[in-house]
Amino acid sequence: MKRFFVICLFFLSFLSPLPQAGACTNLIVGKKASADGGVICTYNCDGFGFAGSLFHTPAGRHNPGEKIAIRGWGPYHEGRFVEQVEYTYNVVGFMNERQLTIVESTFDGRLELQNPDGLLDYFSLMRLTLQRAANAREAIRCMAQLVEEYGYNSSGESITICDPDEAWIMEIIGKGPHRKGAVWVALRIPDDCISAHANLSRIRLFPHEGECWDNGSIVKQKTKKTKDYKSLSSRHLQYVLQPQVECVYAADVIDFAREKGFFKGADNEFSFRDAYCPIDFENVRYADARVWSFFRHHRSDMDHYLPYINGDFAERGANGEIMDHLPLWVKPEKPLSLGDVMADMRDHFEGTPLDMTADASAGPWQMPIRPLPMHMKTSDGTHLFRERPIATQQSGFTMVCQMRSWLPDDVGGVTWFNCDDADMVAYVPLYCCITQVPDPFRPENNPRSEFSFESAFWMNNWVANMIYPRYSMMIGDLRQAQRELEDYFLADQDSVMIAIGNMTPADRRDFLNKRSIAYASRMMQRWDSLAKYLIVKYNDQVVKRTDAQGNFLRWGYDTPGYSQPFIDALPAATGDRYKLKEVIERRER
Repeated sequence: MKRFFVICLFFLSFLSPLPQAGACTNLIVGKKASADGGVICTYNCDGFGFAGSLFHTPAGRHNPGEKIAIRGWGPYHEGRFVEQVEYTYNVVGFMNERQLTIVESTFDGRLELQNPDGLLDYFSLMRLTLQRAANAREAIRCMAQLVEEYGYNSSGESITICDPDEAWIMEIIGKGPHRKGAVWVALRIPDDCISAHANLSRIRLFPHEGECWDNGSIVKQKTKKTKDYKSLSSRHLQYVLQPQVECVYAADVIDFAREKGFFKGADNEFSFRDAYCPIDFENVRYADARVWSFFRHHRSDMDHYLPYINGDFAERGANGEIMDHLPLWVKPEKPLSLGDVMADMRDHFEGTPLDMTADASAGPWQMPIRPLPMHMKTSDGTHLFRERPIATQQSGFTMVCQMRSWLPDDVGGVTWFNCDDADMVAYVPLYCCITQVPDPFRPENNPRSEFSFESAFWMNNWVANMIYPRYSMMIGDLRQAQRELEDYFLADQDSVMIAIGNMTPADRRDFLNKRSIAYASRMMQRWDSLAKYLIVKYNDQVVKRTDAQGNFLRWGYDTPGYSQPFIDALPAATGDRYKLKEVIERRER
């Protein structure tokens, strides 16, 4: 098979490494599934051991022949460089100045397919692509070119690729040691649907040339030649455009699976997930349960898939189908607002059979946070495990990305960002054109091993770790501060649009830099006051009384004690230890 030849000469600014995160979540909303007509995608970047921050790469024009070494968490080879393109876009976090957004979750898959000799880890691949692609289709082609030219050294990845008009899922995995390139497939999510992925491959069957396909099922054979979308055509990849779905994939994605013994059937029976990331009960409950919970917020029929979430893969559904997967996307019962998606990012399976606030492990105050490890063993040798929700304490940063085609790029693309657990932070709007990262989000102000009042990561963790142990008692105060900030930021977007109306692009960029910095500063000030308020209000396991405005009364406190479900569970765990043998009238002290 012939490989890509890269015609342009490239130069790349230094890629600062991001510690590898093995557990992330992406939610995706098509433009006709959102309340305002914009595309939305999200990212909880999870992994212990790193303090979240926001990187920035400025736009630039480059001379032929310019190159720079790639340094990521993969191996560094002296003298290994990526060539540069003529122009690179401004990138803030995971969105560039054209509103292109690329985020990910790792599914690992067949670990023998990692190639330690490959130059590009998935983070370097995403960041390179953000600098040189203007839209989702260009991004898919760019990533395919880059891994073919330079090699890919990460495990399996699900990658969300969105622009103001389209949302795509691309799944990719390497070919093993000493083999460049990767096998992959990308599907466009229908505009009126929502999708998600969370550490498990989600693409099963996909349409091949000559087939008509609808969300995982080949419904009829139909010959169709594709003439559009030349930006994606290539001798190395196949492109299929059908009325139901658009798909692009590596030309050898099926042949390579046959070569490795991962697949033996007919082409139209090929499942990317089953070949490259076989499922079991543990990874379904750990990963796809998050997707199920997100879908469940917006579809009333998702409990139909509980057998799959519980590992009953041979169970038959109402229509006789085998319950061995979730749909790749679903159509929501009503459009999702930006606030809906922020709430989805704070999910702990509340209201489901997996509700993490409602079982014994939640403790006295319904805490949805669980310590690692996820696997446990009882004294009698029984093996246990726990679920992983969308919101989790080990997030380095979280974002909800908004892309809107009817607005100028510099205000159409907004990353609602903060560091740490999505459940415990207020999302701060940052515009895709900004050239100054607000100080609280700068890498140098978020050290991994030193607390700093200038750090968004540490300020958020300070508050969160006060609340976690007494979650149900204290979370209301955080919710009030969270709503206060997010309501203000959302309401202020109208004034931003009015203010920039007649500005030049340069003036608009300067204005949006200052506004983003002001938003971050407002968040830090509010969180500082919240932290100080919490330590006073909840000091020494009591709750100081306040008036209707939240001001402390001069005297008085309450002793809420344990929650009733926890009290009810005590006798079974402790026997008669706490049983009062003689109940008498007494005055509480």
